[in-house]
Amino acid sequence: MDSKSEVKSVTYTISDLSREFDITTRAIRFYEDQGLLTPRREGQKRIYGPRDRVLLKLILRGKRLGFTLAESRVLFDMYDPDSGNSKQLQQFLAMLDEKEALLDQQLHDIEIMKIELKEARQRCVNALDIGQ
Repeated sequence: MDSKSEVKSVTYTISDLSREFDITTRAIRFYEDQGLLTPRREGQKRIYGPRDRVLLKLILRGKRLGFTLAESRVLFDMYDPDSGNSKQLQQFLAMLDEKEALLDQQLHDIEIMKIELKEARQRCVNALDIGQ
């Protein structure tokens, strides 16, 4: 048996993927309900292939990077290996830049908040010192 047919025959149950990615089966069914995963069915049993596994891995990576499921779907829908995926990669870069800018703004906001907290704390300490 050549390696291509071995790869095509690899399948996963929902429990396999749940254990591998340390997520609940409910989460996997949710991604399926959202149309992001498309396992085949054998009666009530879901059979996931290598493509589903890769998509699940990308969904979870996207979540860690702050991507919504809608944003991940946009990238998945742009997948076009015949074109070298240049449009997908350009879109991904733009999305990464947006996420980074948002994080930079949040960091700035946090630094300002920390300064304001320290100032408020110092005012409280000073007020307590005056009252004694």
